[in-house]
Amino acid sequence: MMTEELLLELKDVHVSYGSIAAIKGISLEVYRGEVVTLLGANGAGKTTTMRTISRLLKTKSGSILFKGRDIINVPAHKIVAMGISHSPEGRRVFGTLTVEDNLALGSYTRKQIDPQRLAWVYELFPRLQERRRQLAGTMSGGEQQMLAIGRALMSKPELLLLDEPSLGIAPILVKEIFRQIRQIADSGVTVLIVEQNARAALKLADRGYVLEVGNIVFSGTSGELLGSAKIQEAYLGKKKQSAKSSGS
Repeated sequence: MMTEELLLELKDVHVSYGSIAAIKGISLEVYRGEVVTLLGANGAGKTTTMRTISRLLKTKSGSILFKGRDIINVPAHKIVAMGISHSPEGRRVFGTLTVEDNLALGSYTRKQIDPQRLAWVYELFPRLQERRRQLAGTMSGGEQQMLAIGRALMSKPELLLLDEPSLGIAPILVKEIFRQIRQIADSGVTVLIVEQNARAALKLADRGYVLEVGNIVFSGTSGELLGSAKIQEAYLGKKKQSAKSSGS
């Protein structure tokens, strides 16, 4: 469960794509042991926030503190060694490599693959063990998502960034993946998750932040967000009937 140790803190972070402001001074906190979700419509800035934390994108201004250290000038390839691992939107597995080779690449910051860590990933995702010699590109979307998360776990992160883990996946596998994310969190890994399925994300998370066009407009516990009429109408399909099947 959550402790009072502040693991990640964003302070007044601004990010731009050229002259377009994508993130407009957001501040948020993630405590060790928490699951925190970022909600918002497409284009709200959720993926930009995740890519900024993992230093794939540069900030225009502001601070990103991880375990009290400002990582704003730390290059992306050193972020993983510090304890932050990112499972990106779209999975980005190496299709021409086997499952096991993809997992091995997740250990690139370490001298060798930890067999206990590999065994744990296989325990979390038995399908990966069954298909360990299969080329990743021949797997289903759900299996590739399991592989992307498993690969991110191989570096033994303290903070796991999950960007849209249910996107484009069959509902039966979505339930399985969310159960596995719960297991990951219960093992002591802190999780920051962007998820189009707002209800599932809030049921999983301790707290959440809502982004709109690069600003945080609402934050609170999962219970507070689930109970908010505004959040229900905008993201949970309550109140007004929407033609859309889900918020994204």
